[in-house]
Amino acid sequence: MLCKAPARNGASRMKKYGERVSQPATQQSAKSAGGVASSARQQASTAQRPFAVFDIDGTLVRWQLYHAIADELVKLGYINSRAFQSVKDARMQWKKRSGPEAFQVYERKLVWAYEKMLLKLTFNQFQEAAENVFKKYKDQVYTYTRELIWKLKKDGYVLFAISNSQIEIVSRIADYYGFDDCIGTYYHHEGGRFTGAATIPLGAKHLVLAELVKKHGLGYSQSLAVGDSSSDITILEAVEIPIAFNPERKLFEHAQNKGWKVVVERKNMIYELKAEDGRYILA
Repeated sequence: MLCKAPARNGASRMKKYGERVSQPATQQSAKSAGGVASSARQQASTAQRPFAVFDIDGTLVRWQLYHAIADELVKLGYINSRAFQSVKDARMQWKKRSGPEAFQVYERKLVWAYEKMLLKLTFNQFQEAAENVFKKYKDQVYTYTRELIWKLKKDGYVLFAISNSQIEIVSRIADYYGFDDCIGTYYHHEGGRFTGAATIPLGAKHLVLAELVKKHGLGYSQSLAVGDSSSDITILEAVEIPIAFNPERKLFEHAQNKGWKVVVERKNMIYELKAEDGRYILA
């Protein structure tokens, strides 16, 4: 499996998150990713096979891996808990459902605080936290998406994962569930320290997907995508079989307008909904 950061082109964006900024090489692979194979060899093994692409956080894994790593860094003492208190307060406001945008407010505060603190960490400290999160969360997944992955693999699908979480944890989850390729956020590091630059697929998942499709020599016939948030809309739009899974409001409204399939998993029940006359009914 060749998991990596997104390319620094139209399919991603390079951003600064600290005072120090580097200009690293493009398309650097995460160290935890698999071995290297030629493009021709990859295309030969996947030719004429349909593909499916999955979001990870909140779609396969029941929590947000990005958030879990931040929490683990606090637990390990690598991030000062008092400095992280504003993030915890914002998370509590979200849990209280204090407003329709409470989660977005919390997430913005988390990313801002996390990226600022990342400059004070070593890459080994980050890797330790990521490995702990992998061990804790690798099996805390949704039944529907886990079983869909198994079924699609049996049916010969090529499986992709595209996530805004860090590539080091995304690649571990993707490898664990047998994905063929994956892309995640790459926080650049040199000499064991983070540089203050990141390459992320945020807002351009469909372009990242197009890169993967081209890389593996695939087409869009029978293609399938599963996502849970508005950031997944572009990849859902790109495929023949879009599935909105436990969708947030914005994604649900978009799915309803398009007549997409909606799946809701709650406790030990899975509800599959189909669009009919502008409404959803149990399939």
